Amino acid sequence: MDLGIKGRKAIVCASSRGLGKACAFSLAREGVDVTINGLTQDRLEAAAREIHSATGVKVTPVLADITTPEGRDKLIAACPDADILINNNAGPPPGKFLDWGPKEWDAALNANMLPAVFLMRAVLPGMRQRRFGRIVNILSAMVKSPRFSEMGLSTAARTALMGISKSVARDVIIDNVTINNMMPERIDTDRQKFMAERMMKAQNIDMTEARRQIADSLPAKRFGTIQEFGDTCAFLCSAQSGFMTGQNLQLDGGSYEGLV
Repeated sequence: MDLGIKGRKAIVCASSRGLGKACAFSLAREGVDVTINGLTQDRLEAAAREIHSATGVKVTPVLADITTPEGRDKLIAACPDADILINNNAGPPPGKFLDWGPKEWDAALNANMLPAVFLMRAVLPGMRQRRFGRIVNILSAMVKSPRFSEMGLSTAARTALMGISKSVARDVIIDNVTINNMMPERIDTDRQKFMAERMMKAQNIDMTEARRQIADSLPAKRFGTIQEFGDTCAFLCSAQSGFMTGQNLQLDGGSYEGLV
């Protein structure tokens, strides 16, 4: 299916690897010029070369920290007329509620809520004027089903982003601008390697067994692939998705047990 976004321009945050890179790749395959972002020059440039070589689209790598105003300004300057914005950033480390003070809460909000808010604020006027815009926030399945207290910093910050996004989505849909959220769980990225390594230490097991236990915790009995994730993101950015906004789409192998 032609998604109708060839020639569009996208900013994809935290996209030198993992879920962000998967989204950038899928958009590029649809003919979207992508501006990608990361903190490590070599890895960022390697990702840009890989995406360009595979798709032929224009790929602009921007070395910038989106938790800073200067980093966000640099990203917007590289793509001032973005039609698509994918908000993404690494989550805070797991921990214990009583260990989190003001410093930890400030850092969580400044990583997983505020950068997305300010980037949306920067791109929305142009999107509305051009009467096309797609914003996708990469959150976490824990936002809808916060089962693990150790992930509380991530859950709280990302839930706040979900709340403001829903409010804004109702205002901008009239101009063919949509805002939707993706809520992944157990997509096979470096994050899952990190979680498996924590399990290895806690249970004195090897990587194979840790990954088996993680996969078996899902009804699907497997990890999600980054291509599945990226292609779902691309659809949310498509011309065909214009009547869908303010939604929280779970990609979790069936783990969510609720109805709504």
